[in-house]
Amino acid sequence: MINIKVLVRATIVGIVLQLVLMGAAHFIPYVAQHVFLFGGMMISATAGYLYGMDTGKGYFTSATGGAVAGRFCALVGVGASVMLKDAAETVIPLFTAICVFTGAVGGLFGQMSANMRKMNL
Repeated sequence: MINIKVLVRATIVGIVLQLVLMGAAHFIPYVAQHVFLFGGMMISATAGYLYGMDTGKGYFTSATGGAVAGRFCALVGVGASVMLKDAAETVIPLFTAICVFTGAVGGLFGQMSANMRKMNL
């Protein structure tokens, strides 16, 4: 079962970081050209990692929660980018799908981190 409280916290962190990235991409051409997609992917993966590390309820639950957190972060980030006219509306499904995947992978690594913390490594 997904822990809603942890999911909201991880998603808020991801949304704030996505908005900072999209603002930077709007005003700094280098960021828009070289960091936009990779940065968005990393932010979604980080949100997934935070969820998985905080809950530690198993790999499936962590991957699912990470995917949900990554999805919401990506939707807000790419939505802001489209509203700023920095990206076309056609990138929304692709960017969101990519960030769902990276959020899920981040959740898996977060679960691995939670397991290591339990073993005191």
